[in-house]
Amino acid sequence: MMQDSADFTQLTAALRGDVIPPNQPGYDAARSVWNAMIDRRPDLIVRCRGAADVQAVMRFAAQRGMPVAVKGGGHNIAGTAVADGGLLIDLSLMRGVHIEPKQRLAMVEGGALLSDLDRESQAYGLATPAGVVSSTGVGGLALGGGFGWLSRKHGLTADNLIAADLVTPAGEQVTVDAESDPELLWGLRGGGGNFGVVTRFTFRLHQVGPQVMFGPTIWRLEDAPAVLRHYGEIAPHLPREACVWADLATAPPLPFLDERHHGEKVLILMQFHAGEAAEAETALAPLRNFGAPIGDAVGPTDYVEAQSRLDDVYEKGARNYWRAFNLHALSDPLPSRLATAAAAMPTPQSDILICLLGGAVAEANPAAAYPHRDAMFSITPGARWMSADDDQMCLDWIKTAFEPIASMAKPGAYVNFIAESAGRERDAYGASYARLAALKARLDPHNRLRSNQNIRPTAS
Repeated sequence: MMQDSADFTQLTAALRGDVIPPNQPGYDAARSVWNAMIDRRPDLIVRCRGAADVQAVMRFAAQRGMPVAVKGGGHNIAGTAVADGGLLIDLSLMRGVHIEPKQRLAMVEGGALLSDLDRESQAYGLATPAGVVSSTGVGGLALGGGFGWLSRKHGLTADNLIAADLVTPAGEQVTVDAESDPELLWGLRGGGGNFGVVTRFTFRLHQVGPQVMFGPTIWRLEDAPAVLRHYGEIAPHLPREACVWADLATAPPLPFLDERHHGEKVLILMQFHAGEAAEAETALAPLRNFGAPIGDAVGPTDYVEAQSRLDDVYEKGARNYWRAFNLHALSDPLPSRLATAAAAMPTPQSDILICLLGGAVAEANPAAAYPHRDAMFSITPGARWMSADDDQMCLDWIKTAFEPIASMAKPGAYVNFIAESAGRERDAYGASYARLAALKARLDPHNRLRSNQNIRPTAS
């Protein structure tokens, strides 16, 4: 589409937002995403300023048979926020958050980041379960499920989604809730961005903070197998206020860690507890005091700070490739295999992250499409590097290190952690896939929204 075409003029006149064609100022910035490996060029980018803009863009695309990609935070590992060709809807100007403290509700625009939601809700001592990197987009996280420090207590982000304003692929504006369209609300709770563009989410909030117990305890890599075995036995039985994630990583120059360990490969247990300080000390002590840790900085922390503590580790601009596995348990010989894989990590930015689930996440929710309730752990080996010259080395590490680990995993993978942009849809949606495909046929029969872990529309 040319900048001086009638189509371009018509679209520009219909919007408050900005229309950015290729080779114009702002185009490269607008098409960039968190993962620097992604380099895709849409035919046109529209930075929307409100729901009316999104509606106009979707109608424009539908009339011309154009596929549409949607960018919120742009944090997805597979880079599904942007596609080659078609039209890109950029929601980054739509970051408003409104809190209703008496009703304990948050109304969140489609381009908001976790930092926006956390800061506004914490002004009232409230929060909803979300991820652990504050630059993540609320939209992509919630539509894929969403879990973090509060999920064992209060469920997935998607479980706390009670309504959404959505623009359909045909350009219709609808409000979705349990009364108006329970099937579509079910699909939005874990079915990805397959059914429309959500311009506003409504989340249930919970009393949290303002301070929580939070921080890392660190062990040498040589101690990792024993610590991981202990963690695998203790962590699933922690109280729901507690969540502990394990990370095999390279130690940064942390002020509480002796300098001789800076740059060494280590095991970190990142610990969280949302209850009283005395309860937190008691609950976390069996993990913190195990073996011979080389550093510990667990202590009272503002919830907003805890939510942003990992931002530097996952900052934008690196090249990234992950694998994602679901596990019932951290049983032998997995701890030793993980330590061996960590010893061969190709860059200081790479890591092996083990997320603890269970608790409220494991409770059946027939009103949500998210299918992985029986996974106790999600393991994500992640290669991160800066230069394209290191692509093959880092991809080889992922392949060779995790073939034996994959054999111990259960079927399926968390959709937001899948690095491939296509081919793993059945892993992502599991037993919900057929029902989601029927819903897709109703909302998006022409599959305009296909830059995602795509569900192909089929008859029910």
